Amino acid sequence: MVKASGWKALKVKPKELCISTTLNSGQTFRWRKTGEAEWIPSSIVHTRRREEGKEGKGDVEELLTDYFQLKVDLDECYRRWNSIDKNFANKSEHFLGIRILRQDPVENLISFICTSNNNIKRISQMVEKLCAKYGRYKGTINEVPFYAFPELELLTGKEVEVELRNLGFGYRAKFVRETAKSLVELHPDPKDWLLTLREAPYSEAHTALLKLPGVGAKVADCVCLMSLDKHEAVPVDTHVWQIAKRDYGFLEGKAVKSLTPKIYAEVGDHFRNLFGDYSGWAHSVLFTADLKEFGERMKKRATTKDDQVEEKKVKVTSGTTLRRSRRST
Repeated sequence: MVKASGWKALKVKPKELCISTTLNSGQTFRWRKTGEAEWIPSSIVHTRRREEGKEGKGDVEELLTDYFQLKVDLDECYRRWNSIDKNFANKSEHFLGIRILRQDPVENLISFICTSNNNIKRISQMVEKLCAKYGRYKGTINEVPFYAFPELELLTGKEVEVELRNLGFGYRAKFVRETAKSLVELHPDPKDWLLTLREAPYSEAHTALLKLPGVGAKVADCVCLMSLDKHEAVPVDTHVWQIAKRDYGFLEGKAVKSLTPKIYAEVGDHFRNLFGDYSGWAHSVLFTADLKEFGERMKKRATTKDDQVEEKKVKVTSGTTLRRSRRST
């Protein structure tokens, strides 16, 4: 069992971070609630209401500041985007505090290979099965076991594709194994190589990722945006394409039936030209606002108790746990 050793306050204004929305916006698939416990990449995260007197030991503020990219002035970004785009302004008031997570590039890459023709719930189940099958056991909370993300070497064996197909990965099983195998064979330290792409220009990093098996333009853009600090990356799928056509009149009057590579690039450029710096972040707000899971928010005020987060509490364990206070006005 995982035991806590203390608490550390992490103060963030509600408009700068809404954890519940950010973690359910399709960026990450490993946060699991077990009563009051959740999962963060390579760490165990706990959230609950604040109990007085729980100030404590341990300092994971730097880890969480990096993961949630809290140094980015999101309030200023929203103000600028609101002034630029009326459609964004109409939706953003109901979707404050949506941040782009800065994730481990290996986990992010393999996870998004599983997103092809898939939905968030099923993707989460698949990634969890992958971790349970090949990942190192980390601990148990409320009788639920947690596992680290697998080392790439463990995903390269000939048997992996068959095992993943048996776990319900379908054709994605082949790409998971082939990508892991390609990274391990081509780079002495695959994670280190991926991290070096943080220093490369966006186009160079995107092109490098496209050379991996099973990685198309959208997956490459997801990794660029969510792991490699390419804030201008705009992942485009049919969902985002529909937003561009419906809300921005993109290609109006033209008989375009499929999302070709040319159209993909044009949609991304459209949002980059519209929003400028951090256009990938702005796109994520529009994407989240269009998810069925959040459909009711456009019908009523979104300032629920979950959005009234004024202070996050970090709880240190053998992994890392996060605790947040919630205040209603």
